[in-house]
Amino acid sequence: MRRVGVFDSGLGGLTVARALARHFPGLDLSYLGDTARLPYGAKSEDTITRYALRCVRFLVEQGVDAVVVACNTASACALPALRDTFRSVEVLGVVEPGASAAVEASVSGAIGVIGTERTVLSGSYPRAIAALRPDARVETLACPVLVPLVEAGWVDHPVTRLTVETYLRVLFERAPDIDTLVLGCTHYPVLERVIAEVAQHLRPAPLRLVDSAESISEAIRPFVRTSSPDGLRRFFVTDLPSSFQRVASTFWPETLPPVSHVDLPMDG
Repeated sequence: MRRVGVFDSGLGGLTVARALARHFPGLDLSYLGDTARLPYGAKSEDTITRYALRCVRFLVEQGVDAVVVACNTASACALPALRDTFRSVEVLGVVEPGASAAVEASVSGAIGVIGTERTVLSGSYPRAIAALRPDARVETLACPVLVPLVEAGWVDHPVTRLTVETYLRVLFERAPDIDTLVLGCTHYPVLERVIAEVAQHLRPAPLRLVDSAESISEAIRPFVRTSSPDGLRRFFVTDLPSSFQRVASTFWPETLPPVSHVDLPMDG
């Protein structure tokens, strides 16, 4: 494959797109952020699936060979429907690669997962981890406030640090022995340093952080077939490009490609 579409509800999927661009510079990347309907995490499974189908259809219409669903919530809820609907392209989610990386990283099998409400309610990570390591002990925690903070650009803000501390304190009280933590939302990798520092403050035991953006890069490697040195980058959003561009440098510190607005029907 040479042309890959990356889809997320907002900015978070840029962590995946940037990882793909870094590992495979010859890939043509089309990124779609469904910013008009952000956030997905508190919506119903049916609504998320309807939105995801429409967004992936747009990317397929752009001529991509594969689509990476760079949204843990959409991966957890909509992947079967997407694969059944778009059989002419490879559709990859972020949950299975993240679970695989967590199992590989964990020594004890005690694994924590933080994500959106819908991702946690879906049980997708415990199922995926159990399929690989049946004896694993998985503790999940919904952290719904983190996505809006990241979308606002408050990556190293005192409010964000306090919020991370509040969530991790609850997680560690429930599962004090976890040795691996899955960042089960593609917004979370930009908070990796804050999460690591807060975790170290709350408990001295080592904690490995699993970034699904890096995990999906390894998952897609067998499908990549390109020798071109420079791939084409195209960015689309369903709401104001200016709002997206203002915060996007947090996720994509290099010069950002032009961002275009696309009007997708709100009824999916």
